[in-house]
Amino acid sequence: MEVLHPRCAGLDLSKRDAKVCIRIVPTGRARAVEEVSTWSSMTGDILALRDRLIASQVTCVVMEATGDYWKPFYYLLEDGPFEVMLVNAHEAKNLPGRKTDVSDAAWLAQLAAHGLLRASFVPPEPVRELRDLTRTRTAITRERTREAQRLEKVLEDAGIKLSVVASNITGTSGRAMLAALVAGERDPAVLADLSIGHLRLKIPALNQALVGRFTAHHAFLVDLHLKLIDQHTAAISVLTARIEEAMIPFRTARDLIASIPGIGVPTADVIIAETGADMSVFPTAGQLASWAGVCPGHHESAGRAKSSKTRPGNRWLKGALGVAALSIARHPGTFLNAKYRRLAKTRGKAKAVVAIEHALLVLVWNLLTTGAFYQEPGPDYYTRRDPQRAKNHAIHQLQALGYDATLAPRGAT
Repeated sequence: MEVLHPRCAGLDLSKRDAKVCIRIVPTGRARAVEEVSTWSSMTGDILALRDRLIASQVTCVVMEATGDYWKPFYYLLEDGPFEVMLVNAHEAKNLPGRKTDVSDAAWLAQLAAHGLLRASFVPPEPVRELRDLTRTRTAITRERTREAQRLEKVLEDAGIKLSVVASNITGTSGRAMLAALVAGERDPAVLADLSIGHLRLKIPALNQALVGRFTAHHAFLVDLHLKLIDQHTAAISVLTARIEEAMIPFRTARDLIASIPGIGVPTADVIIAETGADMSVFPTAGQLASWAGVCPGHHESAGRAKSSKTRPGNRWLKGALGVAALSIARHPGTFLNAKYRRLAKTRGKAKAVVAIEHALLVLVWNLLTTGAFYQEPGPDYYTRRDPQRAKNHAIHQLQALGYDATLAPRGAT
């Protein structure tokens, strides 16, 4: 087999250290020489390893994406005069030809020498920093949601049914009532009168919902949960301001993505942070969708479909796309909503949501590639594209209801 990298290295990483195999293929037909050594994961030792790789004239360094242990090695080695490849551990282990007595580092070095590995996408440092910020904001937002759910459980334990009447118990009206409860107010009429806006139309229901056995114990827990929610909200505000600063080079890309119905600014931030907004990394929209994990699999044997599950993909990107897809499903009047409703009738809601996620990512790839804003085709796009099919469908529906229908153009005699 052809040797593409006569001098390469494979790294088997762990939290504490890395097993490094430097593989050198001499000129001629001599067998490859492999040198295996262990290097600590401390910064000083990684820098010493880089000097050792440079001295050995290594041209390619390969490591597996093992947890977060690869990051110190990758970030310190990527500036070296050699190619650094981060590869999928599953793909490397499933390649045939491995002997049982070969170490992971030596196996990676052999695969690298023959060019049998495909590098994973690692964004540049500005995008990595933006990704850290958006992922932290997403994690804290989810934690704030969980804190609100814990608050609701405390109220249920106290017999306070505020969440039955108010859609958001941590909104302005809800916070005013909860603060009064914590302060010692127990009169339902007084508490209900603290509501504002449309919630005042539900004062009779609030009078019933605010009757319970709210004790000092419940007041302590409610106060604790409200303070934690406020802390999360403050942290989200700080992160959002920081993200706005980091997003300056990507403002144009964000505007393009946010022009798609259902995608707001926070979702656009996540899409840019996870993909890097550089579509040259993904030659086709299909490859981007497959990498993200929103492309259903196609596995057949003897003509029978075995599975159509999506691959794990990027969970942060899939989460953001899922939020956008559910928003599209709830708001009619757009092409994407019409697409969702068509698919939900035949494939079910879950598969329709995945299809909308896939469609969104295809749109993102095209918008970022062409630099054009999204143009809404309209909810009647399918009818306008194939009016005869729409006509036949309407006739079949009437026939299913027991009618004999004949359609004629409007105004015809």
